[in-house]
Amino acid sequence: MERDPLDHKGLIREAYRIDGITLGECRSIFLDWALSTPDGADSRPMITALLKKYAGENPDHPMTRVLTEGNQSAMTPKRRGGWRSRPRD
Repeated sequence: MERDPLDHKGLIREAYRIDGITLGECRSIFLDWALSTPDGADSRPMITALLKKYAGENPDHPMTRVLTEGNQSAMTPKRRGGWRSRPRD
């Protein structure tokens, strides 16, 4: 089997194959996938491509929900507050 450059460990593919997988288990698998992406890689286009690949046939699967949430949170800019956002003397 050829390795998928978006999912080189096959974690996402296998999550979609597991009957009865829970949302929590999908989140754990997604975290493992995210930690295994190359350093400095932008995960947003990768998540979008994975959604295109799997979500159409599996709209109600918990991994589809996790990928959708991951894609939305990756697109939301994070605000840095506190002392780091204040000018320094």
